[in-house]
Amino acid sequence: MDYVDPTIGGVGLILEPTRPLVHLPNSMLRVHPSKKDELDDRIAGFPLTVVSHRIGSAFSFSPVFAEGDPWQAAIDIHAQEAHPYCYEVVDATNYDRVAVTPAAKSGVFRITNADQSTTHRLRFSVINATGFIKPEGESAFAGEEDYNGMKVFFYATVNGKIQGTDEQGAEQKKNLLATVKSANGVLEMQYGISFISIAQAKANLEIEIADKGFEAIRSEAIDVWRDALSKINVVGSDTHKRVFYTALYRTYERMVDINEHGQYFSGFDQRVHTSDEPFFMDNWVWDSYIAHHPLNMILDPEKDQAMIRSYIEMYKQSGWMPSFAVVFGDWPAMVGNHASAWMADAWAKGLRDFDVETAYEGLRKNSLEATLIPWRNGPPSELDDFFNEHGYMPGLAPGEPETVGRVDPNWEKRQAVSVTLENSFSDWCIAQLAEPAGQSGEEPLFLKRAQFYRNVFREDRGMVWPKNAAGEWVEPYDPSLSGREYFTEVNAYTYNWHVKHDLDGLFGLMGGKQAAEAKLDQLFRQDLGLSKWKFWAIQPDASGLVGQFVMGNEPSLHIPYLYNYLGSPWKTQKRIRMLIDTWFTDNVFGMPGDEDGGAMSAWVVFSMMGFFQVTPGVPTYTIGSPSFEEVAIQLPNGNEFKVIARGNSTANIYVQEARLNGTPLDGLFFTHEQLLTGGVLELQMGDKPNK
Repeated sequence: MDYVDPTIGGVGLILEPTRPLVHLPNSMLRVHPSKKDELDDRIAGFPLTVVSHRIGSAFSFSPVFAEGDPWQAAIDIHAQEAHPYCYEVVDATNYDRVAVTPAAKSGVFRITNADQSTTHRLRFSVINATGFIKPEGESAFAGEEDYNGMKVFFYATVNGKIQGTDEQGAEQKKNLLATVKSANGVLEMQYGISFISIAQAKANLEIEIADKGFEAIRSEAIDVWRDALSKINVVGSDTHKRVFYTALYRTYERMVDINEHGQYFSGFDQRVHTSDEPFFMDNWVWDSYIAHHPLNMILDPEKDQAMIRSYIEMYKQSGWMPSFAVVFGDWPAMVGNHASAWMADAWAKGLRDFDVETAYEGLRKNSLEATLIPWRNGPPSELDDFFNEHGYMPGLAPGEPETVGRVDPNWEKRQAVSVTLENSFSDWCIAQLAEPAGQSGEEPLFLKRAQFYRNVFREDRGMVWPKNAAGEWVEPYDPSLSGREYFTEVNAYTYNWHVKHDLDGLFGLMGGKQAAEAKLDQLFRQDLGLSKWKFWAIQPDASGLVGQFVMGNEPSLHIPYLYNYLGSPWKTQKRIRMLIDTWFTDNVFGMPGDEDGGAMSAWVVFSMMGFFQVTPGVPTYTIGSPSFEEVAIQLPNGNEFKVIARGNSTANIYVQEARLNGTPLDGLFFTHEQLLTGGVLELQMGDKPNK
């Protein structure tokens, strides 16, 4: 646990930085200091909770240490200490301190006055459009805040007495400044949060914290994190351990269980439900299906199945299978129907503790009866009717005005090629669930739709290519600079490799495996065609560039492993080690793109362990080049799976031979079932490739 450094990646190279998040694994309460990034030396306060990862928070809290206007006062950072279980900052003026430590739906702040003054000023602010904060008796506070059509509540107690309060703001947005007297120079504030009521927030606090103080809660949080992080033990350099265990910590950022001790509020039907089951929320499945959920299925399969059951409940409550399931409901971000990949992958791995019939019903409805337009929910449009009839999303010519009202004409646009490719894979995943769901007669329909990707692949150019409604290839077209008219966040060079479910078919369209390998080589070497700042004006999400390869965005994560399918695994080994050591460092610049709540970090965990799953839905792992001499995974079934890389070093990055439980491997692949059985994957490493 000491290797975890939550400040790693805290300066975004182009996009959002990571945050030094304090929380328990997959728990509802999440807190971090409010500042621009790790170069910012001032903290405006702390959200009492992150409601939804990178979308929004509720209630700002801060002790006021500085003189002057207390409503504008910030904490000037003299020093800070960040851990998963605690964050503490020392103010630069008088060296006063504030620290926070978490329980599941509650937490404790500790404020320490360096001069041992017993007077403390506490500022509470409403972050969103409307809400209030008020004192409750002589030692408590309560608040309510409106957030995206729902409410967030808190209840807090202090081990001191309120001497006076002051309010600021309009009637619909009341902020509070309180003066509190403590017995000594240290004041503790215990608080609970809720999406149900102030009374439930108080109950969460009483159940989880009761009379326990800061140190007791911190100690409990340490124990929880120690158990979570000790599921994988590694032998290697301290630098690699810092990168690895920080990445593992980030994979627990979400989904989060919002069941509040027997009941939960659902934004999918705006009701409070009684349930003893966890209700997991906050999932950006476009990102998480690739590596995040597959990692969960190894380390905590019961929890991941509970997450799937939560998605099915959301479908039953709302009538649609969620895309990005967040606390206020479905956020229809990105493209594709990737709950299908997640659920098909679980089923293929024997994780079947969910209602597959209802899951299939919801996934099928999303595919055939919902709009595929990016960032939109609801019934189909004329573009969807076209897609179902012709097998691709039609693209517009450069500069041609948008004709469909539901399409965002300014930024997100149609993303026509990505929509076609992503839904081809989603439909293949639905096909894998047809027979288990008792709908084997529909499997051919979805397998046919899984081949729609061929309609946007231009064989004479060897590239995915937009096609207009007349069936003509769009011209002019630059695969490097094709933006959101045709693609989601990255360009054709990345999406050229998106056909995870039919790699042989893709390689055939490229002219065979030899031609595909040459094209894959060129991906890492291809010039941008213009200066970086101009390229990023068109492709701001294409960060972590190596040629046209984009390390900082999730559609790229499987691409370096494709050499294993093309007969040149040594190139996978070379690329993986270079990418890890270049882009994932143990400092504030150590994240090449947006870290979407564990999605990017899960790839780091897999790749540093030495293997990865290219196709969710196919329970097979392919071997890369591990960063460690030894990795030991403690499996929930009591078995242990080890990866031993003999002779591993910064020079010895190439696998010379591979054995699984003493048996030589002809190819660099093994199954999920073999992993669960336990044993040893033994790799002999060397400084030159075994071609």
